This record gives sequence, C-alpha cells and structure tokens, in this order.
Amino acid sequence: MDMAMAARLGPLGLPHAALLGSSAAASTRALPLAPSRAPRLPYPLPHFPTCRRPSSSSSAAAYAARPRPRRGSPRLLAVRAMASGNPYAAELAAAKKAVTLAARLCQAVQQDIVHSGIQSKADKSPVTVADYGSQILVSLVLKMEVSSGPFSLVAEEDSEELRKDGAEEILEEITDLVNETISDSGSYNISFMKEGILSAIDDGKSKGGPTGRHWVLDPIDGTKGFVRGDQYAIALALLDED
Repeated sequence: MDMAMAARLGPLGLPHAALLGSSAAASTRALPLAPSRAPRLPYPLPHFPTCRRPSSSSSAAAYAARPRPRRGSPRLLAVRAMASGNPYAAELAAAKKAVTLAARLCQAVQQDIVHSGIQSKADKSPVTVADYGSQILVSLVLKMEVSSGPFSLVAEEDSEELRKDGAEEILEEITDLVNETISDSGSYNISFMKEGILSAIDDGKSKGGPTGRHWVLDPIDGTKGFVRGDQYAIALALLDED
C-alpha cells in the first residue's frame, strides 16, 4: 500500500467519537452514536498475497529454511515474464540488471577520471578500462540470465589488445574491477579469473545477421561526456527476427 492510500485510509479507521467536532462536544444534548460499521471505500482494496506460517518451532525452522528463488534468478525472471504477459519481460529484466551493474563500474571509473583530470582515451587509460568492464558485465549477466540458446552479442571491444605482451597490468585492473563490482552488488557469488574475463569480452564479437536473436551494445556511448563527468549512456538493445 503506498503512502497516498495509507493517508486516505488512516482517518477512516478512527473511532466515531474521535471524529466529533468541538461544537458537538460542547453541546449539552448527547447525540446517539451510530452503530459501528466498517467504512465503505470508493475503490477496491488491492489484493495482497498471504501465506499461513507454521506454528510449531520445528515447522517454523523448516519454513524459514525453505528454498527461495534468488533475486534476479532465471527462474524468478521467467515467473515474472509469465505473470506480466510481456513475452520479453525476462529479457528486459536481465538487460536492466546488466546495465545497472555496468553503470556501477562506470560510475566508479568516472569519479577517478574526474579527480585525475584525464581528458583522452589512450590505450591504457581508465576510459578503456570502463569500456572493457562495461562490456564484460553486460555479457556475463545476459549469458547467465537469459541465454537458453546460441548467444549473440554485437559489441565494440575484443580481447586482442589485452592478450598482447605488456597488457598484464590493465587486464589485472579490469579483472579486479569487474569482480569487485559483482561482489559489492551482491548479485552473484562468483569470481572470474583473467581467462574468463577475456572470454566474456570476446562474446561480443558476433557479426549479427538478418535473422535470429542478437543483443547490440555500446558499452559507453558518449566518451567525451564520460571523461568530463557529464552524461553518457550504456546503450543496449535486443534484435529478435525469426
């Protein structure tokens, strides 16, 4: 129940005597009170799902330990999709989760950029770290949440530069940042090694096509705004053509 509804219902729950004005209280003639009855609302109350909890301590412990769908799990997303009637509800929920995680990472990097005064996108700059990190998180989340068949992601980055000699430092930085973002969000209880990070980047090498299902990603759309601490976008779309 939202606050607006609570505000409307609140006064209706008061005893009838409490609603009498001061003029009625000052009257010498007592007025008979109407029989107590439940107030009639001009709108139906929303349905709130209920469940009966066990009364015994052993049953209560078993109830508390019952398996529950993890927040954002594929099973829960599928249930929400069926309940909403939107055939793409699961994909939309997964996309929101993926972009939210990517935004967490980008926000942390952007703050470092603004404080350090970086104004370009050199090969090993924090902007590149954010590009890779954003693409990695989106790729990982989509594969874990909604990839039931061939996974196709058309994105910007590949792992070629990170596999070269001398790229160990930036690869380690990206790996640490991705794992830290996942851990801080509480979304998954997993940690990725460097090879898993490189593989997630290369998942974005799809060429797409005129048929099938393809995710399309720009990990940071608006680099100039990003380095200035201004607006940018993590642009993600789903193309579905049978």
